[in-house]
Amino acid sequence: MRFVVGYDWEAYKGYYATLNELHAYYRKLNLDAVSYEVGVVGDAETQIIKADSSHLIVWLDGDEVVGHAVWHKTSTEEHHQGNPRDEDDRSNLRKLFDGKRENLVELHEIWLRPEHRRKGFGKQFFTFFEKCIRERGFAGIVYYTENPAGIAICRQRGYREADLESKGWKIFTLALTR
Repeated sequence: MRFVVGYDWEAYKGYYATLNELHAYYRKLNLDAVSYEVGVVGDAETQIIKADSSHLIVWLDGDEVVGHAVWHKTSTEEHHQGNPRDEDDRSNLRKLFDGKRENLVELHEIWLRPEHRRKGFGKQFFTFFEKCIRERGFAGIVYYTENPAGIAICRQRGYREADLESKGWKIFTLALTR
């Protein structure tokens, strides 16, 4: 397993077109900010990746793309590119980071093909991602999930957590030091 930062956009779209399970998952969650159309990269993800291709990380097993992650810059006050956070979210993040914080990243989307799960790839990714973000000088990571595997990994790695009651999700944060 290896991770590639800044993967080719056209190749990524080809891989993304095969992710039927991801779009079924999004429909189940009833997310309003993503594309439910199979094979279509959402507007937010497209904007993030096209603005800075290093915000896309793919997981390769040999030459096969088996997973991906998309991340973006954030803070406790703003979600992404000037969009303010709602009060529940902002309050939780301030508590988790012990006050207002800038220079954070949010792990926006993470997906691993079902047939490659339960092999330790998620743990490998978090180790890689934390190191990569720390080396870039960011102060912390924010990750939202309701996924049991994601929750378990974050708890094992010492992330702080809170409930985002308005969404029924968990918020995980990790303060980074150099």
